[in-house]
Amino acid sequence: METIAAGAERAAPAELPGPGGAAATLSPVQRVRKSRWTALGVLLVAAAATALLITAPPRPPALDGAVSALTHMRWEFLPALVALSVLHYVCSAIALRGASGRPIPLYETTLTQFTAAAANRVTPGGLGAVAVNTRYLVCRGLPLSRAVIAVAVLQVAGVPADLLLLGAVLGLGGGNGRVLDALGHHAAQAAGLVSPVPLLIACGVLLPAAALWGRRAARSAVVGRAVAGFADLCRRPRDLAVTLAASAATTLVLGVAFALSVFAVPGTGAGPADALALVAAYLVGAAAGAAIPAPGGVGSTEAALVAALASLGIAAGPALHAVLLFRAVTFWAPVPIGLLTCRTLRR
Repeated sequence: METIAAGAERAAPAELPGPGGAAATLSPVQRVRKSRWTALGVLLVAAAATALLITAPPRPPALDGAVSALTHMRWEFLPALVALSVLHYVCSAIALRGASGRPIPLYETTLTQFTAAAANRVTPGGLGAVAVNTRYLVCRGLPLSRAVIAVAVLQVAGVPADLLLLGAVLGLGGGNGRVLDALGHHAAQAAGLVSPVPLLIACGVLLPAAALWGRRAARSAVVGRAVAGFADLCRRPRDLAVTLAASAATTLVLGVAFALSVFAVPGTGAGPADALALVAAYLVGAAAGAAIPAPGGVGSTEAALVAALASLGIAAGPALHAVLLFRAVTFWAPVPIGLLTCRTLRR
């Protein structure tokens, strides 16, 4: 919190040489630059090694299958996927502007969202984006308390926005009930694997503890400030509408990108008529994957999205190829951009 609250000049004091030698004399800004270029070097080496592994024979059978899938991919969808990925971060920036109540520059705010995305790749629960956005708002002149409230309100506003979006997509016939039927089937199977006696004992212990923790949290100053911040946003109808609409748009854009990723894989057999069903599958799968507190939902999100596509009757192989394409373009590709745009936090 001290780093977030510090000004740009105070955040990078010069340090005296210490036992660590030359590395100890680096200022925080120099350390950020050094770590940024180190990360970029690692990414370049990994990309070169991957290209060498793919092109150099002999290749393992599994790798041969992956290379064959790449050669048969419909690459004409790639520019649209990239554009939708960029639009996702623009919508995130608009949502942050609405929550802050300040006319902060859209371009710099969009670059900050790339940096926040890079930070989210190594922190669970979106904590990296929270810290980066808070720091950015402080650098733009907002007091720390108001910046924290604005970012917290943005996180809270995303929940009803996504629920309304999911309800609208399902109400329009997204998935034709297949996604919800599959979720109900898996939930019934999971419930059948659990004995009722341990479940009742666990509920008897956990529910009172959760109720006690909830009462204490409701009385805390942090929750009080968050509620006050949300109430202040409600008194600004225009900012509230912008925040909710932009939050829903960030998710909708990714849903459309997910549908295009499925279209790009020939083996899925999906077409434009399946667009709503694929968006619904993304909304449900992304929500299920985010329930596990892993950095960026890596692993859990991919598994949930593949399962959501399987509920629509898509084979496991093409479904996995589509999910990997989607995550590569919208999740991993923005990381180098986020590392390069770290300088926006030092302005």
